Amino acid sequence: MPSTAARPAPSASEVTTGLALMFLSVMVSPLIDIFAKLAVVTVPSAEITAARFAVQALCMLPIVIWRRCFIDFSWRQNLFHAIRGAIITVSMVSFVTTLKYMAVADAIAIFFVEPIMLTILGGIFLKETIGWRRYTACGVGFFGAMLIIQPSFQEVGYVALLPVVSALCIAIFVLMTRVLSHREDPWSMQFQMGIWGLVFCTILLLVGEGSGSDIFDPVMPEGSAWFYLAGVGATAATAGILGVYAYRAAPASTLAPLQYFEIVSATIFAWLVFGDFPNAIKWLGIMIIMASGFYILWRERRFASKPVSDTSEVTLAP
Repeated sequence: MPSTAARPAPSASEVTTGLALMFLSVMVSPLIDIFAKLAVVTVPSAEITAARFAVQALCMLPIVIWRRCFIDFSWRQNLFHAIRGAIITVSMVSFVTTLKYMAVADAIAIFFVEPIMLTILGGIFLKETIGWRRYTACGVGFFGAMLIIQPSFQEVGYVALLPVVSALCIAIFVLMTRVLSHREDPWSMQFQMGIWGLVFCTILLLVGEGSGSDIFDPVMPEGSAWFYLAGVGATAATAGILGVYAYRAAPASTLAPLQYFEIVSATIFAWLVFGDFPNAIKWLGIMIIMASGFYILWRERRFASKPVSDTSEVTLAP
């Protein structure tokens, strides 16, 4: 089992390496959504999500075998991983469905209420101390999300709320990860997440076969759709592996602010590929969400004075 003892402070070179790897990860992550948006035109959301999980699991398998992580598998842990797999499946299917109707940058910006939700849920379920300042920042962040959701809601209806559903699922997923990561290897957790996610996606596709649903009814991909599906899985695996090594090199509190650059890189890629660019109101919402997120991270880092065990696992980007 991995040790839960506090890790020694990383050197300056390790922190620099971690920052560089995390920067690469957040630059690659939006490509997952670019490929997903291209694929969702002809392929149902659940099938795209299944392809993503399948490629990620295949990429993780050699590492899990090499590290002999499978020795620590247990039925009790599998139950927790199954629940995590169900939650991450709901999150990914919800987000991919959103991409069929919304701009990538808008959807990702709304999704970034996840750290705010995580702060609130951590206070409720893990009894983490959350002061009034952070709760205020959470409220401000939600206001910023509403600035993006409101015009999107007028354009696409209730689909605009799906990134919020996705963010809530990821927040719950991260809470479970915090508990499990005290006693399990992060590579093992990534691998089992992919396997269970694939299982649940397969069930959804079997149930939805013949329904005509553009979310659950499977199709045989044609032409460029195969390339888009491969792109979703390959970029997700690349971003995940970069994230794992980033968190192993530098503290999570140091790396967390860089995740917000994903909104910027997503905006650039979406503009280059689809010609989408947020208007002034949406940019205001994006800036408010980022500002509130940075403030919450700053407050958490300020009060996290005691060394803690390395319990981080990179979560799947939306």
